Amino acid sequence: MKVRLKGINTVKAKLADGKTSTYYYHRASGKRLAGKPGTATFIASIAEAEQSMAKRGTGTLAGIIRDFQQTAKWRKLAPSTQKEYARVFTFWEDKFGTLPKRGLSQKTFRRDVISWHDEFSADKPREADNRVTVLARVLSWAAKDSDLEKNVLDGFERAYTSDRSDKIWLPEHVDAFMAVADSEMQLAMVLALHTGQRQADIRKLAWSQYDGQTITLRQGKTGAHVRVPCTQALKATLDAIPRRGALILLTKTDKAFQKRYFAECWDKAAKLAAEKRPDIADLHFHDIRGTTVTMLFEAGCTVAEVASITGHTLRRAQEILDRYLSRTSTMATNAIAKFESTLAAQKQS
Repeated sequence: MKVRLKGINTVKAKLADGKTSTYYYHRASGKRLAGKPGTATFIASIAEAEQSMAKRGTGTLAGIIRDFQQTAKWRKLAPSTQKEYARVFTFWEDKFGTLPKRGLSQKTFRRDVISWHDEFSADKPREADNRVTVLARVLSWAAKDSDLEKNVLDGFERAYTSDRSDKIWLPEHVDAFMAVADSEMQLAMVLALHTGQRQADIRKLAWSQYDGQTITLRQGKTGAHVRVPCTQALKATLDAIPRRGALILLTKTDKAFQKRYFAECWDKAAKLAAEKRPDIADLHFHDIRGTTVTMLFEAGCTVAEVASITGHTLRRAQEILDRYLSRTSTMATNAIAKFESTLAAQKQS
């Protein structure tokens, strides 16, 4: 049986006497490995190559990044966040990876980074902010818990600002969306509105997490375990729809929604709804979480109860309420009933 060696390049060469010889190389370091696969010599050679990789970049930005990826701070990040950080790390390693720690503490380094940020943010302000924020976080860790002299990126000014404190899905917005959305996006709206969870968590909700009365999950971003009591509308919806697979929310071809495809489907429905309600164009999927917080509070939940359902901190839940309640007093008494009647009408049609 042919076995493929992970991280190993196999090279066959024809010798002067006409015979063929096989050589093995450690892919990441480029080092030639001694012995044959499975032997003690071969295994020891791999270990030596791996050790050389660990030492490579010591005392540079690349080394700091690798050290950060060995910390508890890194392990506590959600897998999706780790993946995003790794993408940004690749960019900074290519740009400044060999710069020594002494250089990282100089104003010239800050000037170079800010200069890049100013130029790049002209077209992509959010991405520019994201890359510098990730780098600044690593340098902050190094300055506090490692041996970097200081974090010169502390306090950099962001290019992108967005105050969404006045953005909330009101009942009339939901009605307009539900009227034009397909069944998949209708279900997405119901799940988002009645659980207060993030898009990534909703896309991954499995039927096994629903016991007929509650939904339990572990949030991907925070790692928090959340137990969501189902509203009458959510329970009625979940009990009525067919179970086409392990996940609750599936595409028309019974596959899991990927992030990009979900965004495309949601944006399509939102644009159709905006033809009748232009203000929907300013609303994002993420704004539904603020709606849920407000709706639950107005339905009689305490701030602590709201936070336990949505996964917000008490402080953040209170901040949302402080911002939203002044705009939503008309939503109080009949919000949940209104959403439930909307869903009932959808099922009958």
